[in-house]
Amino acid sequence: MAGPTPAFWQERFDTATTPWDRGAPGPQLERWIAEGVIAPGQRVLVPGCGSGWDVAALAEAGMAVTGIDYVEGAVTRTRHRLADRSLEAEVVQADVLAWNPPQPVDAVYEQTCLCALHPDHWTAYAAQLATWVRPGGTLFALFMQRPDPSSADGAVTGPPYHCDIHAMRALFPSPLWHWPKPPYERVAHPSMAYELAVVLTRAAA
Repeated sequence: MAGPTPAFWQERFDTATTPWDRGAPGPQLERWIAEGVIAPGQRVLVPGCGSGWDVAALAEAGMAVTGIDYVEGAVTRTRHRLADRSLEAEVVQADVLAWNPPQPVDAVYEQTCLCALHPDHWTAYAAQLATWVRPGGTLFALFMQRPDPSSADGAVTGPPYHCDIHAMRALFPSPLWHWPKPPYERVAHPSMAYELAVVLTRAAA
């Protein structure tokens, strides 16, 4: 498998080397919740749930949430965070490239998973998201913007991997996904990079 292994990520959690962790839910997620864009009662998946801040925020706001991560350290942290707040959500240890929900969901919150996957796996992951989200459902995406000077010569560097917006449009193409018109809001990231916040709607069947 190209890119970081489960052992790579487990070591990060074992040694508390998680510089991407804000120590709080993502600010854009909090705005979407406050604005009612993600509404109570929706079934929401959080792939690459990490330390569980976003899973907890969604559960507290009344969503039916499932967090997915393929390393024990992330799953354990997420479950502890939920328990500490007396919140309920499903937490699954699984590979997002192989796992599927029992039925399509209303929304996916994609903030850390795509940029953590090697680009060789992006097409397979995008295909998964297209099956996870029901027709008319929503992909709440934060696309990592972290170009490396060596990428001009073809190098692939990461994680986090740079999610060029043109590549994202190819990965989540119209008419399968409805794209809003740019410009897209920039969201500061702890890595000193930034993300582009984009809400994509899955085309109706």
